[in-house]
Amino acid sequence: MEIEKTKNKMRTIKIEKVVLSVGGIGDSLEKGYKLLQILGDGQKVAKMKSRKRIPTLNVRPGLEIGAVITIREKTDILLKRLLKAIENQLKRKQISVNNFSFGVKEYIEIPGVEYQREIGIIGLDVTVVFKRAGRRVRIRKIKRGKIPKRQEITKEEIIKYMEENFGTEFIGK
Repeated sequence: MEIEKTKNKMRTIKIEKVVLSVGGIGDSLEKGYKLLQILGDGQKVAKMKSRKRIPTLNVRPGLEIGAVITIREKTDILLKRLLKAIENQLKRKQISVNNFSFGVKEYIEIPGVEYQREIGIIGLDVTVVFKRAGRRVRIRKIKRGKIPKRQEITKEEIIKYMEENFGTEFIGK
């Protein structure tokens, strides 16, 4: 039965997008914004605003607290570079259904990215989202439909995909 699943082209797993994000307030946010512009090859970077008030962190509603960029083209090339920064190792607890996330402590660890004096040393978060054919049925506006649980990509499938295509090593439980 497992052999039949791999032959079905509707069951093939693809990388939908890679999302890079940086958090911060004021000057550190501007540095993160510049970093994401460099990594995103000129794509538009979106700034995220706070919706809550957190007095201990001096956060108020409407304050810009993060920057995000979504990359949908050439994701495999970017992902290989980002995985080299963490020595191509992921923990199993970093994997969720349909995606996994990891952090890069210093952007200068990414191959091909040089130190920028105006940015300094800063880290970023990376989220990789997977999909199967037919996912748009749940997302679209007109004639939206439900998709079954078997359409979701499990932890085991993500681990297998990453080991086969990127040679990623998984540690932990």
